Amino acid sequence: MITELVPVRLDPATADAAQWKRFHALRRIRHAELRPDDPLRPDDIVEKNMKKPSPFEFHHFFEIARDGAILSSCFGESVAPTNPEYATNKHLFWADAYVRPDQRRKGIGQRWLSLIAELMDENGCTVLGVGADNEAGHAFAKWLGAKPKLTDVESRLQLDKVDWAMLERWVKQGQERSPKTRLEIYDGRLPEEMWADFAAQRTALLNTMPLEDLDLGEIIVTPEKIRDWVERADEQGIVWHQVLTREADLTISGMTDVEWTPYGRRQIQQQFTGVLPSARGRGIGKWIKAAMLLHLRELYPDAEFVVTGNAHTNAPMLKINSALGFEPYRTAVDYQITRDELGAKLKTL
Repeated sequence: MITELVPVRLDPATADAAQWKRFHALRRIRHAELRPDDPLRPDDIVEKNMKKPSPFEFHHFFEIARDGAILSSCFGESVAPTNPEYATNKHLFWADAYVRPDQRRKGIGQRWLSLIAELMDENGCTVLGVGADNEAGHAFAKWLGAKPKLTDVESRLQLDKVDWAMLERWVKQGQERSPKTRLEIYDGRLPEEMWADFAAQRTALLNTMPLEDLDLGEIIVTPEKIRDWVERADEQGIVWHQVLTREADLTISGMTDVEWTPYGRRQIQQQFTGVLPSARGRGIGKWIKAAMLLHLRELYPDAEFVVTGNAHTNAPMLKINSALGFEPYRTAVDYQITRDELGAKLKTL
């Protein structure tokens, strides 16, 4: 019976071989269903990352199992008081749950709601956020009563279809339109002496992103966060590449970064791209995106495609991506619901 299925916490620090085995088994089922075209992260890489505590977020892992097999998993996250974003984001709790396809429509997903409500109360959170990029996820969010807040378009660029001559023109035009602006390229971790300045200017750029109706506080990057990220990247084999433009006064006016991994050689993950509002209209976005792709062509000749995501209202970036040849691949939606609304839903179950 479903009522006999009880969520159990998975503690990465103490999980035994049997727990990890069933955790990865469900991870493979989920990947085959939702991300069959993407590389699967190796088990040891996943475990290393989960075992390393975050100094900036609270992470919660749970499973619902029967007869030695996981039927469903759930992950929850909220900011910790040590996070500089705590003041404006402490009310937010993010959750992600997955139910095996052969176990759906049995009420298993509902079993997570009381637990999530308890975790929200323990952490003082008043808004729950969930994401969905498939039919089952959207249906559950709508059944829950969560409201769509942000629509993100994932696009993919086939590198064998890129107009490389056009990219070379974009670089040339960028240089000509901003002759006093310097282009900088960094492979691997940034020099530590750059972290403070980079963190401050990345913070400024990140907070210009369109978020539609999403309830999200200030995004703050710090040298301490960069250290945590590069340590995790090193442990997971992630290689970071950064292209910056720097004005004559040394202000970083534009930045774009990507990630590459040895276990996902075919795919390059495009991360953040941003240009300061005061520097827009000079082709800097096109310049740095083109310079990055030209650089990656030399570094990773066996890479086949680049993946990126943008809010569907981010018209300037979507226009650049479309000109580069990026094509929409999937759409994801972030939904949110208040703790009071969640409580009201729980009373109906």
